[in-house]
Amino acid sequence: MGTDLSQQLLGQVNQALRQGTALRIQGGNSKAMLGRPVAGELVDTRGHRGIVSYDPTELVLTARAGTPLREIEATLREAGQMLPCEPPHLGPEATLGGMVAAGLSGPRRPWAGAVRDYVLGTRLITGHGKHLRFGGEVMKNVAGYDVSRLMTGSFGCLGLLTEVSLKVLPRPRQCLGLRLEMDARQALARLAEWGQQPLPISAASHDGEALHLRLEGGEGSVRSARERLGGEVVDPRYWSDLREQRLAFFSAPATLWRLSLPITCGVLELPGQQLIDWGGAQRWLKSEAPAANLRALVAEAGGHATAYAPGDDSSAPLDPMTLRYHQALKRQLDPQGIFNPGRLYAHL
Repeated sequence: MGTDLSQQLLGQVNQALRQGTALRIQGGNSKAMLGRPVAGELVDTRGHRGIVSYDPTELVLTARAGTPLREIEATLREAGQMLPCEPPHLGPEATLGGMVAAGLSGPRRPWAGAVRDYVLGTRLITGHGKHLRFGGEVMKNVAGYDVSRLMTGSFGCLGLLTEVSLKVLPRPRQCLGLRLEMDARQALARLAEWGQQPLPISAASHDGEALHLRLEGGEGSVRSARERLGGEVVDPRYWSDLREQRLAFFSAPATLWRLSLPITCGVLELPGQQLIDWGGAQRWLKSEAPAANLRALVAEAGGHATAYAPGDDSSAPLDPMTLRYHQALKRQLDPQGIFNPGRLYAHL
């Protein structure tokens, strides 16, 4: 069952509200390279841990925010199930709360959905000093559903997550990795063609030399697709290495950038070394080019860029209208601005 420290966390938040003290929320700290540095009293969620409920027949798991991701995934694996969004850990201490707060998804994301698509409900300590429940444990329960989804990718700026309910799915019966020799331009053209066909592709990446595909599904459909697509069968662990940034590409000394782009975007000519992920919708870039220059080039292609390095240039700037919405939401949920102030943007 783990340990329930929700009352202790609530007390810490209420004390901060009385004293006007900023709070720096932290779980495993595996995503510290994202966003801006935060000054404040540490709120360590790792002691608030444990799976609260899990019913494999209902495909629903509820756990406290400090529960290690590896513990959740091990429990699901024993039941033949998984987190479909394939969230990156980026460190051995990654927690469930950090997964939701960061909102990062792995290679399966274009085919299975993002973290936010599997969040059914949350418990949250708000900036009003209340411990509230939003959403539920079934997809059809929509009460407060949007508030739970807002927590995904908020980096703790809107409140302190204490509990998350997730939808999970069965693991595919068959998984096969393929490597096809072709350049990036050919790969993107092939992926656009294959995207219109009923192929069991669940991941697609070009590492600068070849196209890597992952096929998942029933034995018959995977075998049929493998015969049709050709290529060389390779170790499917490529995908966990990509997700966890263990590939050789990520070890280069230059700054790492994550580029989010339209799926139809072709090859981008950018300074530095690129790796294509998500079938083209996500590109990883290693570059020392000025942030403003990179962002301008990516914006021309209809996308945006995020630096995997803490600092003022890490998050893409918001347009004035979007910034006003963010500020209004922050005022509603965290009127005193105590939760992770400035982590995403200086004005939040």
